[in-house]
Amino acid sequence: MKIRRRELLGAAAASVALSKIAAAAAAATPEAAEVLASVAAKLPRGANGRLARLMTLDLESQQDFTAGFRVLHSGKIREASFAEFDRILEREGHDPAEPMTIEQVRALTDQEPSINVLARSWLSNQQITWKTLQTHFHQHSDYYLSQMEAADRVGPGKLELPAKMDVPRYARHEIHIQPGGYVGDPFAGYVYHYGTLSFYAGVRGRNHQDEVQRTVASRFPLPPDGKVRRILDLGCAAGQLTCAMKERFPETEVWGIDAGAPMVRYAHLRANQLGIAANFVHGLAEDTQFPDGYFDIVMSRILHHELPADKTLAVIEESRRVTRAGGVFYPLDFVSGGVKTNPRSMFSRWWDHRWNNEVWSLEYHSLDFTAEIAARGFRQDKTSPTLTSGYGHRHFVRLA
Repeated sequence: MKIRRRELLGAAAASVALSKIAAAAAAATPEAAEVLASVAAKLPRGANGRLARLMTLDLESQQDFTAGFRVLHSGKIREASFAEFDRILEREGHDPAEPMTIEQVRALTDQEPSINVLARSWLSNQQITWKTLQTHFHQHSDYYLSQMEAADRVGPGKLELPAKMDVPRYARHEIHIQPGGYVGDPFAGYVYHYGTLSFYAGVRGRNHQDEVQRTVASRFPLPPDGKVRRILDLGCAAGQLTCAMKERFPETEVWGIDAGAPMVRYAHLRANQLGIAANFVHGLAEDTQFPDGYFDIVMSRILHHELPADKTLAVIEESRRVTRAGGVFYPLDFVSGGVKTNPRSMFSRWWDHRWNNEVWSLEYHSLDFTAEIAARGFRQDKTSPTLTSGYGHRHFVRLA
């Protein structure tokens, strides 16, 4: 019998995946071990712990390549580009510690090819990441649509998809240049989840087992009275933090809400696969439709820099409304830097806005985000440890 090389490699890869599942299961509870084994049995190429493996070895290899390039870019390419940027600052007589505006940075860099290789190489890698994933999911649309349709109707958690919801214009942008954005592609949740594995590889390390979200959940502060009956995750995307919070608080009612219906459908599907009874709803963070004072914890992760400034303020107001007196509001997002900062930071902010299509990031940075929360019915608790590096410490308690 002739054995094709790809089939042999595929079988070997599946064997490795199953061994990893077994290792994860050995470290988990009996219930978690059963769930992991069940997930692996139902997927075309099994799973690596919590992560369902992509359907083909070719696609998995392509994503490994883009993640590897992302690591290279975040290291050597970025270092070389910043070194050239520092030489330009010196040539033009600018103090590298003196804060600059976006306009000043652009004037220095727009016509410098050696600088813009940073943006161009990053952009090309990002485009390849999205294209390879989106092409695959659309080529196998029947399979993936049937996955979501089957999951829509079952639990353990709930999925609420209102028959009619007007998605606001601000949410229709292709953030991170993801084709179709979060709302315009039925497979946006799949594409986002697998595509952001590359993002994490270049900045925070591997996130194949939701390591980042699970770490945040493990450190999340409780209300002063210790009562955690209901939790809301605003802008939940693929539901990774929502699920991590449900795992930490298994008896708690946990909801994730997102403006992208494809995102919450995928989040619900994945929660089902993992046996996590988190709930998801297609809705808006600035108008959640939940009752007043319903939640003990309201949180978000990297949501606000993807909102217009007026919507960020509206979300703070809505969070105050749905958080009970004494409850916690903790939005995780980048330190808002104002309209001036050191040249390197401003350079990074500019190309992230321009080339990564972070449409609203400049508006976000124009706000004093922490002060805006403190002015809207919350008291900041500065005694708790930070949840993760790179984000502001915004542990707030709702006033009576």
